[in-house]
Amino acid sequence: MDVIEERQGKTIIVAGKGRLDSNTSKDFETRLMGLAAAPETSMVIDLGNVDYISSAGLRVLLMALKKVKAGKGKLALCAVQSHVREVFDISGLSTVFSIHPERQAAIQSVA
Repeated sequence: MDVIEERQGKTIIVAGKGRLDSNTSKDFETRLMGLAAAPETSMVIDLGNVDYISSAGLRVLLMALKKVKAGKGKLALCAVQSHVREVFDISGLSTVFSIHPERQAAIQSVA
């Protein structure tokens, strides 16, 4: 999975492309945990180009959410494709994460 990091003001934006599964989740986890380590982190994870997510991918996102919240920060997801959103809905995680249709709305929610 390809990952692009950028900043918009104080918000870290992480955009993934490809599959987030057991083969790619460890590298993604390492990256997210490093970014989430700072206190009061504002992070948006753009899943618009993620075409598949497995339970390993969900676990990484949950770990990032917990780490960001532990540091008194905020994390939001955005642009989740419908078939990926289904995985969040079925697993019950769509109520755990702040999920927004567009990146800008997600950025505003964590600001």
